[in-house]
Amino acid sequence: MKTLLIVEDAALNRELLVQLLQDDYRLEFAEDGAGAIERAAAAKPDLILMDLSLPRMDGWEATRRIKADAALRHIPVIALSARAMASDEARARASGCDDFLPKPIDETVLFETLARHLGR
Repeated sequence: MKTLLIVEDAALNRELLVQLLQDDYRLEFAEDGAGAIERAAAAKPDLILMDLSLPRMDGWEATRRIKADAALRHIPVIALSARAMASDEARARASGCDDFLPKPIDETVLFETLARHLGR
């Protein structure tokens, strides 16, 4: 079973992702960017779902640091953001995100994106 790291500070958004994903994936969690880096290093997830607006360290910086780490850079990072402008997606990709999903999350697009990055 593939492991996903969900980096999300809003409990409601976290719970939605759990409901959608818990049957098919092992789930790890972090609530801020610093925690994301720690959990990624410890759990070595197959993919990271990264909210961009986070406390302590935002998702852009956390992604930059994950992608700068030789042991973690291979992990796909999918940005999740309520900021759905083209410039926001471009900024996420410039930070190292492999893909971008706007909130509210479209369930079909989420599963298609996971399949594309995890090879299902």
